[in-house]
Amino acid sequence: MSSEKRTDKRKTIVGVGSALVDILTHEDDAFLSEAGAVKGGMVYVDKEHIEQALARASGQPAVVPGGSACNTVVGVGRLGGKARFVGKRGNGKMGDFFENSLRSNNVDPRLFRSTVSTGRVLSIITPDAQRSMFTFLGAAAETRPEDIREDLFSDAAIVHIEGYLLFNPRLILAALTAAKSAGALVSLDLASFNVVEESRSLLAEAVKEYVDILIANEDEARVYTGETEALPAIRALSRGVDIAVLKRGSQGSLISRDGRIVTVPAEGDGRAIDTTGAGDLWASGFLFGLTEGYPLEKCGAVGSACGYEVCQTVGASIPEDGWQRIRRLLEKTAN
Repeated sequence: MSSEKRTDKRKTIVGVGSALVDILTHEDDAFLSEAGAVKGGMVYVDKEHIEQALARASGQPAVVPGGSACNTVVGVGRLGGKARFVGKRGNGKMGDFFENSLRSNNVDPRLFRSTVSTGRVLSIITPDAQRSMFTFLGAAAETRPEDIREDLFSDAAIVHIEGYLLFNPRLILAALTAAKSAGALVSLDLASFNVVEESRSLLAEAVKEYVDILIANEDEARVYTGETEALPAIRALSRGVDIAVLKRGSQGSLISRDGRIVTVPAEGDGRAIDTTGAGDLWASGFLFGLTEGYPLEKCGAVGSACGYEVCQTVGASIPEDGWQRIRRLLEKTAN
């Protein structure tokens, strides 16, 4: 059944992923190298590694709720959509901070509990606005396949799964199976080029059997498809899925459905303070548009607006004046 038909009645977008708190610091490339980060990528570490890196940080870091799928559904909630997040938090103040932040952003939290600390991500932002991440999963690593029940998705139009879950094969397959059994569309964001590199066989199986909407940036698409040019890459991404998206930063995006490719220009002037959450918030606008029945061009335009606005601030949270500009765009382009 096509994505247009299946999102007609349901409106809820459910994110499945790691419940994480983002710690953001601005540093130079030398700090990045000394810390052992992969520029533009993500490395799993223990909590002590993050603490040691922070001890060398040049300033006071910002602390905000994070996690890829979480960022996306928070954006959906701020757009006025029905949003839910499924993940596992720890006890204590950081877990409370995470859950309360979801509620304040109109997201229904379905959080399992653990005695292990809530997960966190140290995002190191370099002068070129790239973000490189160290991730301590904490409680998120204790999410079990049996936690992911079909009833979590009973009213879901779209279940949006972050690609980082590919590192936990049993968990992502449980989420994919439950989402499909509940009759939802499955959206998968490839998350990071190193995730794709390390999960090729599982990713191929997941896309073939479960995925309806596949979202990638240029680096992820290059590793996944082997294509370096935009048009061949979007055609390769679209094989076996209803909708494929290629995010190209300041060059906009390409969206493919039913053999038709739509070109969506980037919003704004292409400048960025911090790219943290840019792809996640792009997905917020795009998926929200799909559930509202917008044409692909408008879905992409809302995605571009969300992606641009989050790049004008530090972290993955768009400030209220940014959301006001996005709402004006929605009003301006109302059918």
